Amino acid sequence: MDDVPPLVPPPAHTMESEPQHRTHHQPNHSTANNNHSHTINSSKSNVHKESENLWATVLSEVQTNRNAQLPSSKNLLVLGDKESGKTTLIAKLQGNEDPKKGAGLEYSYIDVRDEYRDDMTNEEYLEYWLLPPWDHTRLGVWTLDGDTSHVNLLKFALTESNFTDTSVVICVSMMAPWNIMDQLQNWASLLQDHIDKLSLSAERTLELQNENRRIWQSYVEPGDDTEATSSSPTKRISRNLEFEPEEDLLPLPENTLTRNLGLDLIVVVTKTDYMSDLERDYDYKEEHFDFIQQSIRKFCLQFGAALFYTSVKDDKNCDVFYKYLVHRIYGFPFKTPALVVEKDAVFIPAGWDNEKKIAILFENMHSVKPDQYYTDVIARPIVRKPGAANRDIEVVAEDEQQFLLRQQQYLLQGGAPPPNLVGGGAGGAPAVQKTPDRKVIGSPGVQGSPKKMEPSKPGVVGPGGAPTSESVLSSFFNSLLSKKTGQGVPGQPGASIKSPAQADDYKAAAMRSDAAAELDRLTRSQKKVPLPSSGNSSLESSVNNTSDC
Repeated sequence: MDDVPPLVPPPAHTMESEPQHRTHHQPNHSTANNNHSHTINSSKSNVHKESENLWATVLSEVQTNRNAQLPSSKNLLVLGDKESGKTTLIAKLQGNEDPKKGAGLEYSYIDVRDEYRDDMTNEEYLEYWLLPPWDHTRLGVWTLDGDTSHVNLLKFALTESNFTDTSVVICVSMMAPWNIMDQLQNWASLLQDHIDKLSLSAERTLELQNENRRIWQSYVEPGDDTEATSSSPTKRISRNLEFEPEEDLLPLPENTLTRNLGLDLIVVVTKTDYMSDLERDYDYKEEHFDFIQQSIRKFCLQFGAALFYTSVKDDKNCDVFYKYLVHRIYGFPFKTPALVVEKDAVFIPAGWDNEKKIAILFENMHSVKPDQYYTDVIARPIVRKPGAANRDIEVVAEDEQQFLLRQQQYLLQGGAPPPNLVGGGAGGAPAVQKTPDRKVIGSPGVQGSPKKMEPSKPGVVGPGGAPTSESVLSSFFNSLLSKKTGQGVPGQPGASIKSPAQADDYKAAAMRSDAAAELDRLTRSQKKVPLPSSGNSSLESSVNNTSDC
C-alpha cells in the first residue's frame, strides 16, 4: 500500500491563472471545475475507504483468531514400558542432548515453534507478521515411567477438565519386538480403565467418540485442493466440540475404531535402527518385519491411532513426528503423506489406513500367516546366562604327585590300571570324577595320558623287555618321583599311597627299579657294540654293587 501515491486535487493557483479575456466561457468552465473537484474528492474518499476496509479486515481477522491460536492448555501424555525410548524421544523434540530419566510421573514441556513461512502466500506471510510475539507457547508433557504400579498417577495428568486438550503417545521399542503387542494391549487397557474412572457422562463420552470418528473420516491426503482452506497458519483449528449430527457421520469400515477412547492416540515404535541387529543376530527376514507392521497397524486401526517408526540415533521421522504433533494439537499445516516404503521409517496418519492397504503386506509373507498368534512368529529368543556353561564343566585339579604316581603304575604294569588309583581308593586321595566334557577337554595344564602298553602287539614288551617309548616316559616319571616323598611302590596293582614314615624304603625301591632299567639299556647296547671282557666284568660288578644297595 505504501507504493500507491495518494490522489489529491490539483493546486488552486493553476485554476486562477486562466486568462480573463475568455469571460464568455466563464460559467461553463466553472461548472466543469466543480465537477472535476467533486470527482477527485470522491476517488480519494473511495481509496481511503478501501484501504481502511482492507486493513480493518486483516486486523479484525487476526484479532478474532488470536485467541484461538496456540493455547497454553494443551498437554501430551507419554506411556510405555521401561527402556521403550520415551525419555530419549521427548528429549529429541526438546532439543535436549543430555536427557535425565525420572521416576513416577514426570512433567516437562516442549517449545512450540513457527516454521511454516517457506510455503506461505503473500497474504499468509503478511498475516504471520501481524501475529503478536507472545503467540508462541509451550506444550506440556507428562511422562509416566514403565512401572505399572504408578498408573494411579494418571489422575494428575488426564482429568475431565483437560481431556479434550490431551493427546496420548504409547511408545514401544524395536529392541524387543516380541513384547510389542503385549505392551500395546497392556497400556491401552490401563488407559481405558483410567478413562472409565473419570466423571464423564454417557452423552459426553458419545460426543468425544463421534469427534474421533469425524476426524478419522475427514482425513485428506496432503496436496489435495480441499486442504488449502485450512493451510494458513493464522487460521489454525484446534480440537473442539462443534460436532456434526450423528446421522451425518458415515459408517466406518470393518475393524475401524472398534475401541474408540475418545481422544487422540499415537503409537510410536522407537529404536528402529536395531532392525539390522535383529537381521544379523536373530535371522529376521523381511516377512518378519512385515508381520510386525501389520499387527501394529491392525491395533492402530482399532483405536484410530496414528503410527510412527522413529530412530533418534539415525534421526528418522523425528521431525515428521513433531510436525504431526503440532498439526493435531494446534492445527498447524501438515503436508507429509503416509510413508510405507522404508521399513524403519514408517508413518501412517490417522484416517489413512484400512484393511485393504494392510493386506498389501501379506504378499511378502511366505513362511508365516497373517492370522498366526504374534508370539508364535515373533518368539522370544532363548539366551543363556553368561558363565552357566562353564559352571557345568568346572573341575578341581588333583594333586600333581598323585597324578604322576598313577601314570607310573599305569605304564609299568602293562595291564589295566589299578582301580583304586583310577577311581580313588579308600586309602588314597579321591580322584576327580570325569564328566563327559572333561573327557574331551581334560584337566587344565595337563596333557592327555599316554597310551596303554599292549604286550600282545609285536615289538611291544613290558618292563625288563625290549625298549619302547613307554619306557622312556617311565624313566621320566621315576626321576620325578625320586625327588618327592609320598610315592607308592611301582609295579604293584592295588598299592596305595604310603605314609611319610615309609618314604625312605619306597625311595630305595624306586632307585633299584631305575638301576634295573639302566642295566637293560646297557645290555641292549652291548649286543650292538661288543665290549672287552674287562669291561663286562666291571659292568657286572657295578650292577652287583648297585643291587646290594
